[in-house]
Amino acid sequence: MPKLFSDPDALAEEIVRDVGTDLVVGLPLGLGKACHVVNALYARACADPDIKLTLLSALTLEKPRPKGLIEHRFIAPVIDRLLGGYPDLAYADALREGRLPPNIKVAEFFFLAGRWLHVPAAQQNYISANYTHAASYLLARGLNVVTQLVAKRVVDGVPRYSLSCNTDTTLDVLRERRAGRASFKLVAQVNSELPFMPGAGDLAADEFSAVLDSAATDFPLFAPPSEPISNTKFAIGLNAASLVRDGGTLQIGIGQIGDALAQGLILRHRDSGAFRSVMARLSPARPAVAQESGAFAAGLYGVSEMLTEAFIGLIEADILKRSVDGVVLHGAFFLGPKSFYRALREMPPDRIACIQMMPVSFTNELYGEEERKRRARVDARFINNAMMATLLGAAVSDGLDDGQVVSGVGGQYNFVAQAFALEGARSVLTLEATRHAGRGLKSNILWRYGHETIPRHLRDVFVTEYGVADLRGKSDADVIAGMLAIADSRFQDELMRVAKEAGKLPRDYEIPAAHRDNHPERIAAALKPARDAGLLPPFPFGCDFTEVEQRLIPALEILQGAQRSPRALAGLLWQGLIRKTDAADEACLARFGLDRPKTWPERGYRALVSAALAQSRNA
Repeated sequence: MPKLFSDPDALAEEIVRDVGTDLVVGLPLGLGKACHVVNALYARACADPDIKLTLLSALTLEKPRPKGLIEHRFIAPVIDRLLGGYPDLAYADALREGRLPPNIKVAEFFFLAGRWLHVPAAQQNYISANYTHAASYLLARGLNVVTQLVAKRVVDGVPRYSLSCNTDTTLDVLRERRAGRASFKLVAQVNSELPFMPGAGDLAADEFSAVLDSAATDFPLFAPPSEPISNTKFAIGLNAASLVRDGGTLQIGIGQIGDALAQGLILRHRDSGAFRSVMARLSPARPAVAQESGAFAAGLYGVSEMLTEAFIGLIEADILKRSVDGVVLHGAFFLGPKSFYRALREMPPDRIACIQMMPVSFTNELYGEEERKRRARVDARFINNAMMATLLGAAVSDGLDDGQVVSGVGGQYNFVAQAFALEGARSVLTLEATRHAGRGLKSNILWRYGHETIPRHLRDVFVTEYGVADLRGKSDADVIAGMLAIADSRFQDELMRVAKEAGKLPRDYEIPAAHRDNHPERIAAALKPARDAGLLPPFPFGCDFTEVEQRLIPALEILQGAQRSPRALAGLLWQGLIRKTDAADEACLARFGLDRPKTWPERGYRALVSAALAQSRNA
């Protein structure tokens, strides 16, 4: 049985006595970090330079850091409400500020997107790894401690502990320990909000050497609020939803596009006619015979490294129902809003038994029980996000051309490889066609880029808001034509010119007229009937924002867009200065503390927000 602790400092002292002063500590990705244990080990190493502490991790979660008056006044109360009780990880601030002691090193194989750009210590110690290789890299570095947040259940007077949100790499390193190929101490911190998930991560107490279990160290889980789904992301999700076959297998990546995809599948299942109608407006040049648009009679089976709230929505909509050995969804880790954790905690036993948390070696690979996996993963659609893509079909998903890492490869390559290894499977990489950079607009479809995550020889399907490019097995010229067709029309001519100059596209090639109206205004118009009818809600799976905050979000998006143009910002300011506000506006302004402005800057911000509210109401 493990030693029980109520004081994290005492537990840290026990780890040093038990393991020694050279500590190589594995921290689970994302939600599963035992924050108090990690902070106690960090403090112990800071106090004693003879202790060498290496923290091996991924996806360190941090509270957002708002910038500017408006952003701060909007998001700070949300952070306090949703994340205020979450204990900050001490090493994260020290790493960002360049003040880690020389005896402490932090290395991660996946970053929270964009949070560690231009932080030299984080960038230099980043480990580029496929998710399925991470466990072996941890063991190769001499892993001797794993700390993990767990859920607790007492059965017949005996405690059991669930790895819950993070079976991913922990189950893989435990398998190596059981086989005698690894030796490490497994240390747990109990959390009362963490759902107790059945399956392979339901462990007996004797798997652990020590457990921190105290009301004083209990804390609310990290619960990022769902963000509203934009027209662009809904268009991408709907296009992707038209690729999913009934009776097939589904994997979804991280982000709002996954929510948009899931809502698109729900619309398709509940009202196929409405789905076909919105698709006809959205992608008029794409033949209906090339689209999947029917309801889900056989249903889908889910196998995804990340389990999201969207999957719960698909289960509740009776779409995720194709059972594999009694399971409709296999996952390796989860992260989401409070409603998601609550839904898992409150699921009846027969429903929660249909969701099994597994090691990442199961979800992301075919090796091991390969025949069983092949039989289960029929007509698989592996749908993941990219940042950029080249005209020749390479994907840029994790880094920049100067070597800076934005996030990480994670499981993307794993799922692309599965798509080529499984009969009837496809890899679907989604991306927005453009992005704002400073005050300008740039295409996310490029001729070339100095970094690639997925090389062009593994090109398969790309999806933007403007359509679907099926590239598998195509010639370079046909691939370029397909990518041009889903690029934003403001960049098509220049992209085509460069391809022709490189000799990769015939000189007489012209982009078909049907793909020459790839503009945001067309997308907005195509989605408007479904949006107005409530078929594409901005928060399809619930929302942690108040009603006033929900009214403010589109206004803030307008204000953010205006800040890219001095002329637009000045126009917005003038409109706000001359218009009268109503009671609804005043409630929104009060949320910012701008109902009674006291300074000239506050008066200016009041006018800007007021005008943006008016514009958002008319959008």
